[in-house]
Amino acid sequence: MSGNPQSPANTVYVVDDDAGMLESTQWLLESVGLDVKAYSDGRQFLDAVAGSSPGCVILDIRMPGLGGLNVQEELQKRNLHVPIIFISGHADVPIVVRAFKSGAFDFIEKPFNEQLLLDSVQQALQGAPKTAEKLTPDGDTEALISTLTRRERDVFLPLAQGYTSREIAEQLDVSVKTIDLYRARVMKRLGAERLPDVTGIAIAAGLLDPVQLRAEKPSD
Repeated sequence: MSGNPQSPANTVYVVDDDAGMLESTQWLLESVGLDVKAYSDGRQFLDAVAGSSPGCVILDIRMPGLGGLNVQEELQKRNLHVPIIFISGHADVPIVVRAFKSGAFDFIEKPFNEQLLLDSVQQALQGAPKTAEKLTPDGDTEALISTLTRRERDVFLPLAQGYTSREIAEQLDVSVKTIDLYRARVMKRLGAERLPDVTGIAIAAGLLDPVQLRAEKPSD
């Protein structure tokens, strides 16, 4: 499956072993006029882009054989610095951190909002700053976190580390309902729509490092 031949630099490559998801994502992107090439596994994609630099890659984290993070590493070994938008139905925080630390442009959880994906793709193709660059500590990040109240800060870090509301409630000895309330407040103050955004802000502020995270779940 592929769109009309165009410059690789203006092409969106989609890599997903789920045939249904692959086809629907390709259809979505082509419906707004983007040139798309789709692949069902990481190795097939790497063979196709050998010697060229893709415009943008939408890459599934969990795939048989060569998983998304491994494809990312292989692209780096080939010195192909391409914006990668990871998609996954299993956005475990350690995986999110690893992807961001390695330069991922974005990380979107399945099932994803179609407009969210389209916006991310357009930003990637237009050369917007990569996530790795946006995660550099700066005054804006510190100012954002400074708006949190003491109790909101107590919830912020465990939330960024991937703990559930129930687990945070047990840590702070309060009700789950209370944590859900503070969780909503934290995300609103930080302008975060998704958990990966909260994790990214914590990394940017230098408050979170992979060694602080919970034990990783089975790898991809």
